[in-house]
Amino acid sequence: MAEGIDLVRSERRGRTLLLSIDHPPVNVLSSPVLDALGRRLREAEADTEVRAVVLASASERAFAAGADIREMAPMGPAEARVHGARGQGITRQIERLPLPVIAAVHGVCLGGGCEVALACDFIVASEDATFGQPEINLGIMPGWGGTRRLPRRIGTARARRWILGGQSVSAAEALTQGLVERVVARADLLPAALELARELSQKPPLALAAAKFALLRAIDPTIDEGLEYELDLWSRLFGSKDQRGGMQAFLEKRGLSVTARDDWANASKGFPWAPEQAPRGRGKNKKG
Repeated sequence: MAEGIDLVRSERRGRTLLLSIDHPPVNVLSSPVLDALGRRLREAEADTEVRAVVLASASERAFAAGADIREMAPMGPAEARVHGARGQGITRQIERLPLPVIAAVHGVCLGGGCEVALACDFIVASEDATFGQPEINLGIMPGWGGTRRLPRRIGTARARRWILGGQSVSAAEALTQGLVERVVARADLLPAALELARELSQKPPLALAAAKFALLRAIDPTIDEGLEYELDLWSRLFGSKDQRGGMQAFLEKRGLSVTARDDWANASKGFPWAPEQAPRGRGKNKKG
């Protein structure tokens, strides 16, 4: 996108700040988009007249189609950790914003896009919205908080199906599973989200912020530790045969070829299921 064009639009609607991701055609969440969103969120927090935030999309086809695979494909573990920390930073920023945040989701909401929505306090969806965490099909896993936030939204059994299976679900299914607050016609999406924001903006702001933080602590008191664990595993997957092959297959629009486990022991080094290294000195006779 040309310089000077903002990737996240900002518009005041009374006491609500409407933020619209604008990175056509499908709002891929590249590093510049993430940085622009972070900047807009800081502006929202600094504006004392703002009481609620609606996060929406300027794209006709998607809320956000996920992270930028072309950007991530060549990364190794060190680069992936930096990039994953950027994505986690945005979702953490949304979650810790002392204002209610409502995601207005239409079209595709997958991968990193779904993780951004998960960090919001409420999700209002149009009938054409689809949600999912398909990272497994790219040889990786959710890395922007999905393994932490999805189970607490829809339960562990359903979260396993989403994350290990990699399939997408409809807005109607997401509503049934408890992810979505409300499903409306596409034309009613933004009005519905703005109305919810207006309702929340009438509440005492200090009490609203305190309640939001208290709920977060009650629901997930160890989220920082959990996010660090997720980031560690996510970044270690980069450079693996599955990650390289999976992302290349995605970019070339062809099917994924899953690798064999013939080098499993070597590939598993550093992961929690790898055999422990023998402590130094084990098996040696002690002197004296």
